Amino acid sequence: MECNKEQNLKKCTCTYESCSRKGICCECLHYHRQNGQIPACFFSPDTEKTYDRSIARFIKTYKK
Repeated sequence: MECNKEQNLKKCTCTYESCSRKGICCECLHYHRQNGQIPACFFSPDTEKTYDRSIARFIKTYKK
C-alpha cells in the first residue's frame, strides 16, 4: 500500500517536530502501540501538547 505522507501531514496533530514518523500513520500507530501509548491524533490539542500519550491519560481525558 502506498503511503500518502503529504496528505497525512496536513492532518497530523502531533507537535513533536523531530518525530521521524510524522505523516506515516502506520509507523506512528505501531510505535505508540508497542510503547503502550496512543498517537497524538487521538488527543485534544491542549492534551497533546503535554506529550503524555499514555492510555491512562486518554481515558482520563475522555471519561465523563
